[in-house]
Amino acid sequence: MSIDDPFKNDNRQYDFTHHPDDHRKEFSIISELIPHGSKVIDLGCGNGTLLLRLQKERTASVKGMELTTSGVEMCRRKNLDVIQGRIDEHLPFEDNSFDYAVCNVTIQMVMYPEVLLQEMKRIARYQVISFPNFAFYRNRLEFILRGAMPTHMLFDYRWYTTGHIHQLSLRDFRYLVQSVDGLTERGIYTIPAQNPIKQFFIQQFPNLFMLLPIVILETTECVR
Repeated sequence: MSIDDPFKNDNRQYDFTHHPDDHRKEFSIISELIPHGSKVIDLGCGNGTLLLRLQKERTASVKGMELTTSGVEMCRRKNLDVIQGRIDEHLPFEDNSFDYAVCNVTIQMVMYPEVLLQEMKRIARYQVISFPNFAFYRNRLEFILRGAMPTHMLFDYRWYTTGHIHQLSLRDFRYLVQSVDGLTERGIYTIPAQNPIKQFFIQQFPNLFMLLPIVILETTECVR
């Protein structure tokens, strides 16, 4: 990115107009976590690619919520049931409306992550959440060596041109989960490494070596 054009790479205003499809590596993992025939809400569903995949692969009954107008338009072109609005405030759904609430690589972009998590707990028994792990080892090295905000986990954006307003680690996320009554962690997943040695370190030290944790939570029966 050139110094004379500091805002050339800016993801604070997402525009899905030129990206009607976006097949991300974590989609297959999330899909495998959803049982066939489940009722699913995708919060921050973007262009709806994950919703469409769940609908086709898992015969899921899907619904989405997205803030950007372009994302909602892309979803509706795919005949998906998507509404527009913020996901970190009281959601327009009844308690226990869904089996699974999904929030993929979005929790770090909302103003009130704790409200989002509480609402996901309220409307669904299971919650599937993924996010960039800012404690990833390459980030730590970059911060130590350069003494500046790492760009690796910002996907080459700068701290002032990114919609990632909350940089969190896996450990930070677990602290957040503990602060919300009635949630328990059921499992943690990530995109598998091809190298078995690297895969070993990912499993043993997830907060250090997981680039993109995918955490599944469950609402405990005592609060339902």
